[in-house]
Amino acid sequence: MKIWLSSPHMGGGELKYIHEAFDQNWIAPLGPNVDNFERDLAQYTGVGHAAALSSGTAAIHLALILLGVERGDEVLCQSFTFSATANPIVYQGATPVFIDSESHTWNMDPDLLQEAIEDRLKAGRKPKACIVVHLYGMPAQIMRIREICDAYNIPLIEDAAEALGSSINGQRLGSFGQFGILSFNGNKIITTSGGGALLSEDGDAIAKARFYSTQSRDPAPHYQHSEIGYNYRMSNIAAGIGRGQMEVLDEWVALRRKNFEFYSSEIQLDWQREPEGYFSNRWLSCALFNTYENREVVRLALAARDIESRPLWKPMHLQPVFASSLHYVNGVSEDLFNRGLCFPSGSNLAADDLFRVQDIVLRTLQAGA
Repeated sequence: MKIWLSSPHMGGGELKYIHEAFDQNWIAPLGPNVDNFERDLAQYTGVGHAAALSSGTAAIHLALILLGVERGDEVLCQSFTFSATANPIVYQGATPVFIDSESHTWNMDPDLLQEAIEDRLKAGRKPKACIVVHLYGMPAQIMRIREICDAYNIPLIEDAAEALGSSINGQRLGSFGQFGILSFNGNKIITTSGGGALLSEDGDAIAKARFYSTQSRDPAPHYQHSEIGYNYRMSNIAAGIGRGQMEVLDEWVALRRKNFEFYSSEIQLDWQREPEGYFSNRWLSCALFNTYENREVVRLALAARDIESRPLWKPMHLQPVFASSLHYVNGVSEDLFNRGLCFPSGSNLAADDLFRVQDIVLRTLQAGA
């Protein structure tokens, strides 16, 4: 049997809400499951309001629209991330300015962020917003980053797509910025098959996000549109899956953390560390090898035995599509990309799966990798 990096894991309660939708004929982009899923997300994260959407990418896009990001603007963005963090900046005709990582959490470096802001201000270009990411479930240095953004009056978007269930000193991620972003893609900590959410304490902003996400239809008896809209709303069926997944979220987090504890105790590598006061959902268990060559030998050995693993994200400033972008770098994310590997981490992994991974990795390392 193939061992996947992070496959969907159903808890069993999802069908109850799906059957309710069928019984009530709520086979539509809206309905009771959507309303209740939004309430569940707001309550869990401690944020006042949530809008359930078709993807985390849609949530970032709407956050940028709500912050007034337009053509010609600049948006600060973590470089070490998946492209979905940066792409919506370009959707708006704005320009991403990429910020490298620090080595403690692997997320945005606050010192480089401040350097970039001051440099852009000297050039007469005040950034319109900043997007920070909590990669692999590990919280970024969000307090320092928020302080810096507040000092320069730059709105902060918190991409917690990989970090539902993570926290700092008990405060859930997604609740630190003007907007928080969640993803429920099939490989995430919980899934709605595809989907995402936008979080904010600003109820008016979330109401506007819901308006934009349903094609910006004006309140009229006929179809009338005064603003450009988007087909970004989550379906009532998908939200029903999400409601069932919320019932097992904390259990799934515990299982993923257990996977990490097994790997880090049994395989001697440089594992992603958890600073004091930080709580990671350990969405993916990630480690660094001594060299790129060692990493590749292990990755290929796993692949040869039908086990999925993956290098860490390739930084955005190294991506061909962003080759000409402005970036402030220190070499950290490039090194992480070259030496890092994500191990199978699903909450549905069996003990035999973990032992199988362990055996292959240890034998490959002992052979000289």
